[in-house]
Order: sequence, then structure tokens, then C-alpha cells
Amino acid sequence: MTTGPGKFSVNGRDYPAPRGSVVVICLDGCERDYLDRAISAGRMPVLERLIAGGTSTTASSTIPSFTNPNNLSIATGAPPEVHGICGNYFHDPDSGKDMMMNDPKFLRAPTLFSAAQESGARVAVVTAKDKLRALLGNGLAIGSNDAWCFSAERASETSSKVHGIDNAAAWLGFPQPDVYSAELSEFVLAAGVKLLDEFRPDVMYLTTTDYIQHKFAPGEPVPNAFYAKIDEYLGQLDEFGAAIVVTADHGMKPKHDADGKPQVVYVQDLLDDWLGEGTSRVILPITDPYVVHHGSLGSFATAYLSPEVDAHTIRTRLEGVEGLETVRLRSEACAEFQLPEDRIGDLVLLSGECTTIGSSRDRHDLDALDAPLRSHGGLHEQQVPFIVNRKLKNLSVQEVRNYDAFAIAFQAASGEVQDARIH
Repeated sequence: MTTGPGKFSVNGRDYPAPRGSVVVICLDGCERDYLDRAISAGRMPVLERLIAGGTSTTASSTIPSFTNPNNLSIATGAPPEVHGICGNYFHDPDSGKDMMMNDPKFLRAPTLFSAAQESGARVAVVTAKDKLRALLGNGLAIGSNDAWCFSAERASETSSKVHGIDNAAAWLGFPQPDVYSAELSEFVLAAGVKLLDEFRPDVMYLTTTDYIQHKFAPGEPVPNAFYAKIDEYLGQLDEFGAAIVVTADHGMKPKHDADGKPQVVYVQDLLDDWLGEGTSRVILPITDPYVVHHGSLGSFATAYLSPEVDAHTIRTRLEGVEGLETVRLRSEACAEFQLPEDRIGDLVLLSGECTTIGSSRDRHDLDALDAPLRSHGGLHEQQVPFIVNRKLKNLSVQEVRNYDAFAIAFQAASGEVQDARIH
């Protein structure tokens, strides 16, 4: 085994010099039950072997349990109060506009990828959706032949100057997948295998999409087949001798009744009825361009109130609404969930396990949903798998966050496997 790049520090965490490659895989929307059901059905023999010979526990994701906050937490090793990405979508107080949080200008902390490259590491990042690529690749010196960062969604459009490679789809020999497909995630893992073989990165991050999890429950034939394919790639990645951590950005829960009808609390309608229109603004941070998955309905929302409105009074009224499980004032929510106060409204709301939060009924096109609603964002989707292909002492009895993934992987790859230190 060759010696890896030098040790480095970023965002208050130290990363030891690894021996060999470090690989973290974020399986988007991977409720632990998907893995357990697939293993029970005999569809994931490699993962079953890695669990038996390695370390397996449960980690807590960042709240809100959405894609952007958690991927950036994994990439920085820190919570949103540090890196600033607290949703896929937010209200920008500087401009007064609601907007996506895909632009690197919103990122307030360096990623460990850029820090690793500065220490001499070769870095590869492959995402399913392009919405994450610029954020995860922020600070990387692309084009220097030691950093690649591209998405499956736009693989055929990549260039060596911007992404590290020209036409990643042609390089992989894998047609650019449709964004609403299982193949989008498969592309990511196939690229990871070829990268380990040809590019030989010291640090690699692979992050998939939750298209399958939004549509199908654990144990159904389609997800079992999907995870069987993932298992094949896990086996190939493991053969390279890399230290691998498999985790997720969030889980997934059914958000519909027995008849398949979405269960939604339309908070903007409630506030307009109580306070009058124009006195409040409900923001749904799950919002992104891929609405077929979820119709912009998740289990986390934030509400801005006009100065004359008493937040404590509205909080009390909202706490009495069926389906709303947690209502916090801004300061409470930011302290409890480690969120940036200047990007959160006056109130933070989380719904129950089988309920989502909407703004106004007429702002959601539920006809676009092509399956009974399954979604995420709240506390019930916070628990995610955390699996390491090395035996680590004490990891299963410590409190683990999904953004500890690289810290654990680096320790495993450096040979520090007797006592995994995560804090």
C-alpha cells in the first residue's frame, strides 16, 4: 500500500495522512430498511460481507434532512451553521428574493476536497444531479490533473477545463442517463470504479439521487433490483483496497394515507387565514427543479412574519395543528439544529412521520406526482446507515453524524482503526 497525501485540517477537524484511497458514498434517500430488505432478499451479498467484516451503525443526518445541506455537511465535515447551506432553496434577506442555494457564493466554509488537494491529494467528486456539482467542487483547482468533479446529469457536456475531463459519458462508455432514472445513480458508481482504476484519487466522493426511494418502498422489487446493482459496484470498489464509508443524506418516509392521497398541511393558507395575506412568507427548503419526485412537499419549512406579528402567539397556534410535530422560534431552531440564523425565518416547522408541509394549496401541482408521495426533511428521516469496510473499535457506541464520514474514512485508511475518534 502506498503512502497517501499529507495530513490537513479544515473547519476545525484534522485528517491524518491515509495509506491508499478514501471513498465516501452518499446513497441519497437511503432509509436503512432499503438495505436490510435487500440483504434479506439475497440481493446485496457484498454489503452483507462488508458489514460482517467491517463496522455498521446508524448516524444522524443534518436537519433539515434534505440533499444540499447534508451533502455540504459531508463535504465540509461541519453542520449548516458553519457552511451556510441550510436547504435546497431559501429566502435571501440581502436581495429579498427566494432562490436556489446552488451557487458557491452561498457557501461559507471550504470543503475538505479543496483542503485535501492543497495537501497534495488527488480528488474526484461525482454527483448524480448537477445542482450539487459547483458547490462540492468549490475551491478545487480543476484542470491541474489532480481534481475531477462532474455530474451524471450532464456527463456528455463536461470539459477538461471545468470538470477535469472531456465528455465523461464517452470516457465511461455509459450514455448520459435521464435525470428521472435509476441509471443516474448507477452512472455515479460506475464512474467511481473507473476513477479508482485509472485516475487513482486519494479522496473520492460519490453521491447519488433518490429517484427510486421517492417512488418505491423498501423491499419492493424495483428498489431491491436497484440496490443489487449498487452492491455490484460496491464489490468492485472494495477490490481496490480503498477505505470505504457508505452513508446517506437522509431517509425516506411515506407521506400519504391508506388510499395514496398526499397528507399535507398547507401552512401559508393557515397563516393567510389567521393574519391576512402579505403578513407572512412560508419557505419550503426542499424546493428544487426536480418536482416530479416530491412536488416541493417535505417535512421541514420556515416562516417569515411581519414585524407586527407576535411569533410566540403564532407558534402556539401552529403547535395545535394536526400533522405539525415541532414548531420552534428561530433562535431555538438554530441552536437545536445548528442552522445559520440569518438564513432561517422567524419560525421553523417540522411535520410528523406521514405528513408534509406545503405553502398554499394552489402552489403545488400534485398531479405531477407519478406515485404515492414519499418524502423527507424532518426528524423521522434523520437516521441513516453508516457502514465502514474496516473494523473500528467503539464506533457503534458513539454518537455518529453522517458528516463524520470522511473523518472516519481517513482514520480507517491511515491505520487508526482501534479507536475511531469522531469529535
